[in-house]
Amino acid sequence: MSQDDIDHMPPIVPSRETGQEPVAPKPRGSKPDKGRAGNTRPPAGGGGGTAGGGSSLLLRLMLVIALAVAGVACAWAYQLQQALDSSAAQMERYAKRISDLEDRLSDTDEGLSQNTQAMAVKIKELYSEVDKLWASAWRRNKAAIEELEKTSASQVRKVAAAEKTLAANAEQIKSASGDIARLKSVAGDLERLMASAKANQAEVERVADSVNRVNVELAKLNKRVQENEDWVNSINTFRGQINRSITDLQSSVRNLQSAPSTP
Repeated sequence: MSQDDIDHMPPIVPSRETGQEPVAPKPRGSKPDKGRAGNTRPPAGGGGGTAGGGSSLLLRLMLVIALAVAGVACAWAYQLQQALDSSAAQMERYAKRISDLEDRLSDTDEGLSQNTQAMAVKIKELYSEVDKLWASAWRRNKAAIEELEKTSASQVRKVAAAEKTLAANAEQIKSASGDIARLKSVAGDLERLMASAKANQAEVERVADSVNRVNVELAKLNKRVQENEDWVNSINTFRGQINRSITDLQSSVRNLQSAPSTP
């Protein structure tokens, strides 16, 4: 039901209470009658009709909600019933499997008891066979065991002699170790002497190199001295020539000064 139908619902109050005839509603948007243009007030029973329509809508809404809740409850109950049926079927399967397992276990217990008795009989037979084999092996191997005991005694004596020899060898090795230690000390002294000789040789070579450098320097100095001597001799010769030239010039000047002057 729409809100327009609720608004235009006719009043349900009888005409004898209002003293007027019920007025039929007009469609929405229609113009009022000309004869009743001034009377626009709604009838007295109009508010009661609207309240009745609202309560009817509320009842319908509650009914719809109740139906929805009932549907959900039915669905839930159906699911629970399905789960319960499934659980019951699974329990039946488990019970069947457990009964099968119990039957198998009872069969296995019976078989194990029978197998245990058979195994006990077989073990007794095996024990008797082992005793027989042990007696036969002892008779066969007694002579060999006695021979092995004699051989073991001789081997013990040989081992004792070998131990004495090893003790003597150990003493010799100990003395040899002392000799080796002394030889190592001598070798260390020789190595130090060799190192010292190498150092002295290096020092001699360094001194020889120094002497060679000194000789080279002396040769250079001698050469320079000789060159200086030659240069000094040449200078002295040049000085003698200059002195002679100066002497000649002085004598020429004196001769010119002593000569009479011409008129």
